[in-house]
Amino acid sequence: MISTPNGQSVVVDMLLLMHMIALGVGLMLFGWMFYLQRRARRQLSQALPLHTHSPAGKFHRLSNTRPTKWLAIRSVSPEAVKDALGLNHASPCSWSEGLVTSHAFFIGPRLNGWVIVTGMALPDPSEDVDECYVFLCTLSRKLGHLQYFHANTDTRHHAWARLDDGCVTRAFAWAGTTLWNQGVETLPEIEAGLKTPDYGDATANQADIEANVVKISKLASRWSLDPAGVRMTSIRESIGLAGESAMGESF
Repeated sequence: MISTPNGQSVVVDMLLLMHMIALGVGLMLFGWMFYLQRRARRQLSQALPLHTHSPAGKFHRLSNTRPTKWLAIRSVSPEAVKDALGLNHASPCSWSEGLVTSHAFFIGPRLNGWVIVTGMALPDPSEDVDECYVFLCTLSRKLGHLQYFHANTDTRHHAWARLDDGCVTRAFAWAGTTLWNQGVETLPEIEAGLKTPDYGDATANQADIEANVVKISKLASRWSLDPAGVRMTSIRESIGLAGESAMGESF
């Protein structure tokens, strides 16, 4: 047994060395785990264009993509929308893919009491405003309150509408001239600075009207939801339905 002062010094040195080694190993393991966690998060963000919630439960924006046309339908389930649209062969589809999909319709998950619908089959009032009117009224009779938004940044054509139980309460559509102007202008329209000239108004400034295109997102966020500003808490909640529709039979 070592009992000399030198022996005691050696024991202290050995204990100190062992402590330093243990501390170093612990720091290395912590650094390695931190690296793996960062890499896993980076790989997940690259694999999925969605952002999940943090451990603190913060909400994150899923996509800054805004479709050219979309519906916002209140107080219904995605399944009810699916049935109303007559969606055939519907399959799961992520929110980010759905906003740019080539499907006839994409029905998003229910968010804050709203269901967002996008797709190639949504009508364009600049092509046929009567068809758009019939489509929206028919769908509203099935689903109740719905809103329609159209904003083409290339042509500057745009439209928005609100309906309740098949009746138009407010609508405006423009494609070089006013195609549709119905109902009383709402406060959010006024606050967003939207210009809504009447039919055949030759005094309206075309540049001011075309500027509506970039303001419609503000109106949508006040009336219901702006698709590009949607936030969710998990990837699972971002899954919707996409498919084709027998439009001739349903409408």
